Amino acid sequence: MTLVELKGVDVRLAGHRALQGVDFAMQAGEIVTVVGPNGSGKSTLARTLIGAVKPTAGRVTRAPGLRIGYVPQKLQIDATLPMPVRRFLDLPNRVSSAAAQDALIQAGAGDLGNRPMTGLSGGQFQRVLLARALLNDPQLLILDEATQGLDQPGAAAFYRRIEQVRQDTGCGILMVSHDLHVVMAASDRVICLNGHVCCQGAPSHVASAPEYRALFGTGTQGALALYQHQHSHSHDGGHDHHHHHDGCSHTHPEAAE
Repeated sequence: MTLVELKGVDVRLAGHRALQGVDFAMQAGEIVTVVGPNGSGKSTLARTLIGAVKPTAGRVTRAPGLRIGYVPQKLQIDATLPMPVRRFLDLPNRVSSAAAQDALIQAGAGDLGNRPMTGLSGGQFQRVLLARALLNDPQLLILDEATQGLDQPGAAAFYRRIEQVRQDTGCGILMVSHDLHVVMAASDRVICLNGHVCCQGAPSHVASAPEYRALFGTGTQGALALYQHQHSHSHDGGHDHHHHHDGCSHTHPEAAE
């Protein structure tokens, strides 16, 4: 089932073309990671999928009644407001205690309901944001740089939680990666973005794609790495292919020499 599809989408923001000619679709149950340098349009893509940004050209088609959960890139909480986690989940609309607790448990934050938001660690805060996104039982879960600021063990633990959510709910998951070279091992597809889709496919294919190497470099720092750990579930191999777009040649100042 196709959850959302972009066809030939252009997006201009403040006169700048953030996305150009983007063709992209999310299927139910798949995990897709989007990588790209700063300014490549990753967050714009996520916000276009949600509907927060309107394309200046092209078409966005969503499944009827599509339920979307969104974990934002950053969220500032006023330290002078001692808001407990449970109250935070009531914003902007109240939810039942049972629904709130179910979402917290699903997000791995079942014991945090009475904790103040300002007292949470980075990993706990992200799990609470995940719980909030899960409240409406989303068919599509979008996470915009959700592991930014977490150390490697914290990011790996969060990735494992995301895999569990996919396994439990069957929702499609789009992860915008803040790390240019690290994606979760469970990703069915990786999208390499730099204003347009440079290449996409299974992680192993994108890692060896000339478009990826041109964008990120070929040294150790430019290699696509996976958060590997043991899985109890298998993945459909149907996405194990590589698509590329000709004429895509980029450089990036942080690419390895």
